[in-house]
Amino acid sequence: MSALPEKVSKSWENKKGPIILTTVNKEGISNSIYATCVSKYDEETLVVANNYFSKTLENIKAFSNGSILFITGKGDAYQVKGSIEYHTEGPVFDDMKKWNPEKHPGHGATALKVENVYSGAKKLV
Repeated sequence: MSALPEKVSKSWENKKGPIILTTVNKEGISNSIYATCVSKYDEETLVVANNYFSKTLENIKAFSNGSILFITGKGDAYQVKGSIEYHTEGPVFDDMKKWNPEKHPGHGATALKVENVYSGAKKLV
């Protein structure tokens, strides 16, 4: 497991709009969704609240890798790739319940563990 570079960590705080979460099923077919209920748990973990997942949840349960793509207000784009853990209890889940809007169900916390980070084609980690 790796950590977000300082520049990317700071950029996360200035992200603009929804992120894109991509998961892959056991046949290798990808599925991407927009997500707005997201947070940085720590420098090694980005979390997406499962409010209305369907195929995404199937993919997470079948295969545990994915990526998060986000853009900043300045137009800098970053892609974070890694393994995915799914939490329905425990510290990561409890943290998600604190920031996920009450109007959404928050069925689970999808935690992407940082392994690789890119800015365009340039690998940062």
